[in-house]
Amino acid sequence: MTEELDLSLDSYNYELPPACIAQNPAVPRDSSRLLVVDSPNSHQHRIFRDLADLLLPGDLLVMNNTRVIPARLKGRKPNGPAVEILLMEEQQHNCWLALVKPGKRLKLGAKIEFEPIEPDCGEPPASCCCAPDGSILDRLAATVVARDEATGGRLLEFDLPPQMSLLPLLEAYGHVPLPPYIGESQAEPEQYQTIYAEKLGAIAAPTAGLHFTEELFERLHQQGIETTFITLHVGVGTFRPVEVADVTTHKMHGEWMEVTEATVEKIRETKARGGRVIAVGSTAIRALEGAAAMAQADAGDFPLQPFCGQTNLFIYPGYKWRVVDGMITNFHLPRSTLLMLVSAAIGRLRMLELYREAMELQYRFYSFGDAMLVMPEAKI
Repeated sequence: MTEELDLSLDSYNYELPPACIAQNPAVPRDSSRLLVVDSPNSHQHRIFRDLADLLLPGDLLVMNNTRVIPARLKGRKPNGPAVEILLMEEQQHNCWLALVKPGKRLKLGAKIEFEPIEPDCGEPPASCCCAPDGSILDRLAATVVARDEATGGRLLEFDLPPQMSLLPLLEAYGHVPLPPYIGESQAEPEQYQTIYAEKLGAIAAPTAGLHFTEELFERLHQQGIETTFITLHVGVGTFRPVEVADVTTHKMHGEWMEVTEATVEKIRETKARGGRVIAVGSTAIRALEGAAAMAQADAGDFPLQPFCGQTNLFIYPGYKWRVVDGMITNFHLPRSTLLMLVSAAIGRLRMLELYREAMELQYRFYSFGDAMLVMPEAKI
């Protein structure tokens, strides 16, 4: 019976008081709380800066170095009403899948024009928007070329010279998007980036990594705990709601990821000396396990190989772990694929029990909230 419920969407519901949803990040970052699941039947309450004391010398933290792009743009139809778009992923060069609001106003062929945002520093607003000939782009425009039935979004083709990319222009035209459940935040854009964010491409932060500080990295290094990086550009696949009663029939939207040869070799060395691989966040988990799932059958006795491409891996109870020994993760939305991923590690009933205790103790939930550390000894 329990196994059947593990695959039912309704089994992942819980009531969260709105006061538990963090609206601002902890300052300093590593002062957030940490619920440590240290065995199949015990746990403890710590502070995130204690992480260096909880892991062992020789352990390896795997982190996602994606960087959130200023994906929220405000524009208007020529001589028409205002519209807002959220870029989700680039499907072809300068052709982006985007959520649009209000969508009914943007039919096929509709034009959207965007004005550069006014910076606080007094610089000309479009000073970074240079065409290949050195001239300044004082406007940005796009055309609706298709509708995406799966997401309800639109495919937008941006009117740019072939040699130009939209990504560097977004600093002048866009805003870093915060999740819709964060409505009263005073956070600066950099507070919604990890301190190691490097590779542009995500529309949301890998939030388990927001807790790390340079001081904590130094302590981890002193304790002999190593770090390495993957890249997974967080997209709609991470947040798309599950809308089917049987979770096994849910289809994840693909997200771009890369696990490099250097990262694979570091993981190989860690495993060989008896160290544990601790994934920081669900995106790092899915990148590592997704790359392992794509490895060829003749890859040898090591389950992980370098991989660059799309992953739509969906992890839920019953999943057989290939690479990840332990994980750091935040507290997630009800009925979400992220709850199912955590349940695959510690069990659904235990996960719900821990969430209830966290709410009673006023842990902070979601993107700017507190974290959970699932130790290798606690995995089922």
